[in-house]
Amino acid sequence: MNHRYLPMTATDEKEMLEAIGIESIEELFSDMPESIRFKGEMKLKEALREPELVRYFESLASKNVSIKKTPSFLGAGVYEHYIPSIVDHVISRSEFYTAYTPYQPEISQGELQAIFEFQTMICELTGMDVANSSMYDGPTALAEAAMLAAGQTKNKTILVSKAVHPEARAVLETNARGQRLQVIEIEIEDGVTDLEKLKEAYGDDTACVIVQHPNFFGHLEPLTELEKITHQNKAMLIVSSNPLALGILAPPSQFGADIVIGDAQPFGIPTQFGGPHCGYFATTKKLMRKIPGRLVGQTTDEHGQRGFVLTLQAREQHIRREKATSNICSNQALNALAASVAMCAIGKKGIKEMAYQNIQKAAYTKAKLKEYGIKLAFTQPTFNEFVVNVSKSVASINEKLLEKGIIGGYDLERDDKRLAGHMLIAVTEVRTKEEIDTFAKELGALL
Repeated sequence: MNHRYLPMTATDEKEMLEAIGIESIEELFSDMPESIRFKGEMKLKEALREPELVRYFESLASKNVSIKKTPSFLGAGVYEHYIPSIVDHVISRSEFYTAYTPYQPEISQGELQAIFEFQTMICELTGMDVANSSMYDGPTALAEAAMLAAGQTKNKTILVSKAVHPEARAVLETNARGQRLQVIEIEIEDGVTDLEKLKEAYGDDTACVIVQHPNFFGHLEPLTELEKITHQNKAMLIVSSNPLALGILAPPSQFGADIVIGDAQPFGIPTQFGGPHCGYFATTKKLMRKIPGRLVGQTTDEHGQRGFVLTLQAREQHIRREKATSNICSNQALNALAASVAMCAIGKKGIKEMAYQNIQKAAYTKAKLKEYGIKLAFTQPTFNEFVVNVSKSVASINEKLLEKGIIGGYDLERDDKRLAGHMLIAVTEVRTKEEIDTFAKELGALL
């Protein structure tokens, strides 16, 4: 039988014990006092043979509801998009799949070039000067951007819109507490950041203003006005963006953003029950040496041949940690590679077309829901998500939709009790007209 792991035989065990000079495994624990050692047998089921074990876990997995068989209108930060088949083929190659840190550039050129291409494409989408080699996820990137702004401006107050993803705000709060920074959340008005509330909260100690565009409710933020408020002093404007939306929207750089961050999950990374993801971090040349994580640079060797190396790497992030600019000194290379392959395979025109389809299908869904008397909660323009007011328990509605073979939208009451009865609906390019029509019909019938 082909084993999925290497089993240890009795002979293997005997040889290992002889090699370290003992007669039994029990001797390994001889230094532990008898009084604290566990007596008896653990309350565990008997071990299964491999075929039985595989069947057992397959039976557990079959209880999950999969978007491969069930149309989903759930987004809220994780989206189902078209993934070219070549993505899985490339990232499954052993030289990428098992690669670790490219400390030795002479044997890591493929890995380094892949990361360099990722950085380049993120810069093209965001319009920023430089991007790092990826981060753990979007919320991590957002928190790191805020820490950079606080360090650069020497100010201690972070203003973040309540239209930023609640999970990202939670990560920000945790990071800020460790750095003794104050986080002030700005209320929303009609689904976008309340500019008057922002003006009231803005002060001389403001390090940065953080917004999401498109925001958590799917709306486009008034970046021109936000930039004017942010830059009246030395504060920085940080914009979190869905990279797919940037295929059709004007990049945040055109609105004076100092740092643009987000999650690359829409490109080539499956939903995977919520993770892992790949954050991106892009900024201006002025802040290049303050970027957390890694930068891959292009250079030439002594023979004039093109090569790639880790560059501008702050060594204290590995050695003198107390002087580090960030606690991030790793990246999500495999997921960054998946995003790179997806962007290359889809191409510039393809990304624009994907983004356009998201807008059009979301607009079509709004129109169909309107036919059934379902009202939008806000009036602002959207990308591929929007909020409807169903005036009933969203959790109970979603249970009934699931019985009909549909995964409903996100229950906003989970994050804000004031939004009870509000559902956040996501519609991407993979949803068909028939699926949208069925969803609208079933949701209308429940209301």
